[in-house]
Amino acid sequence: MASTPIAGTATLGAVPLRQDAQIIGLVSVAHLISHFSQLLLPPLFPWLKEALGASYTELGFLMTVFFGVSCAVQAASGFWVDKYGPRPVLFMGLGLIGVAALGFSLVNSYGGLLVFVVLAGVGNGVFLPVGYTLINKKVSAPPLGSVSSTHGLMGSLGLALAPAVLVPITMASSYRVALQVASAMAFAVLVLLWFKRKELVMPSDPPRQATEFVAKSQNFAFLRIPAVWACFGFFLLFAIVISVIQAFAPEAARHLHGLPVGMAAACLTIYMVCSAGGMVLGGFLASDPARCERVVGIAFACAAALSLVLGLAPLPSLAVPVLFAMMGFAAGTAGPSRDLLVKKTTPDNATGRVYGVVYAGLDIGQATAPLLFGPLMDRGQFVGVFIGLAMVQLLLIGGAFNVRKARRT
Repeated sequence: MASTPIAGTATLGAVPLRQDAQIIGLVSVAHLISHFSQLLLPPLFPWLKEALGASYTELGFLMTVFFGVSCAVQAASGFWVDKYGPRPVLFMGLGLIGVAALGFSLVNSYGGLLVFVVLAGVGNGVFLPVGYTLINKKVSAPPLGSVSSTHGLMGSLGLALAPAVLVPITMASSYRVALQVASAMAFAVLVLLWFKRKELVMPSDPPRQATEFVAKSQNFAFLRIPAVWACFGFFLLFAIVISVIQAFAPEAARHLHGLPVGMAAACLTIYMVCSAGGMVLGGFLASDPARCERVVGIAFACAAALSLVLGLAPLPSLAVPVLFAMMGFAAGTAGPSRDLLVKKTTPDNATGRVYGVVYAGLDIGQATAPLLFGPLMDRGQFVGVFIGLAMVQLLLIGGAFNVRKARRT
């Protein structure tokens, strides 16, 4: 069988549709587990606080550790992917998440949680370099917009699924059982991918004429591309937005607008489900890569306006989940175009490395956001949370056009 063309250079019909669909499906299911793992602990904080005698500050620090470790691993895993291929790195990531979730269910101390948080961070850190390398190398060019839409949609569903699965099981049984179910889900996906491992084999690269010295010198050459760092900054800002939505915005809305606790908790799931819906539309809009920056700009302008309404306007309780839904849909619409910003910046011979560095911005942003917005929550400045959220969303508009400017430079 001939080598699969690299995404972006394939001719129509060069890759069987069935092969495209299998790769997209397998990568997207793994992406769902990656995002699911990011919310293994936060929905369970009330139960963990009581069981372990930990403060919310200590529990929040677990997420800072998780994303800090994930950031470091993500940058390194891009090199691992380019050297060893994505398949073994992907299997390692899924296995570590399964072990970490099982470990969370067994430990009886805060220190024990910290140990397994590190393992979970290592596991989470490999998914984006692995996933985007497989997509760019093994999926044909024509459906790239819909590929990004499907990949992002599954990630959003993973975030929505975590509280929807873990909280009801915890309420019916215990948080330990809920985490054991999460572990079983990760191992189930690992088994699925093992049986489909032949689909995850990378095509052979053409022979290179460069000397060993030149080849080694090119390992870090991509770091001199200005657009790579523009993408890194964009994703750092994007991660701050996601972190604020996940950790603070629903609770801030509850205090501002008198929501019942259950309705406030549902705002995150509503946001993520509607974000997944927005990605479907975003996939069609991203079919023309030339308008990616405009799609991102319009989407986040709408999201920023909705954030300001949530923070500044007097609202009835029932209006708050609706506004979260609208904000999630707007942000989701930008998702596929956001991913194609990186695709247009990435040299073919450094896919894993570029995605590893660029998407490390996601982890840095999510580790940083609690340090910026946590004090606002502690001081009861709930309006400030939404104003700050809107400001970061507006900065994303400039960030998208800055990527285009840096790419042209």
